[in-house]
Amino acid sequence: MANPTHFPHIVVHAPALDGSRRVTEGDVTLGIASHLDDVVEILRLADLDRIEVEETDLIEWQGGGPDDWPGLSEHEL
Repeated sequence: MANPTHFPHIVVHAPALDGSRRVTEGDVTLGIASHLDDVVEILRLADLDRIEVEETDLIEWQGGGPDDWPGLSEHEL
């Protein structure tokens, strides 16, 4: 019997007081994000870069979506 395809359950948690958001897969913390680009990088480093961050049901956004980063005045590239 073949193994079913594993779809990770990624959670971007509600913002902390400083506006950062914890990114987890199950019980494992993958990283802390201050901006959407950080979420993309955290997933890349976890070998989950095949996930389209803004257009997937595999990510549960708690406390706001991918455009909600309270306390973020401007993100410099």
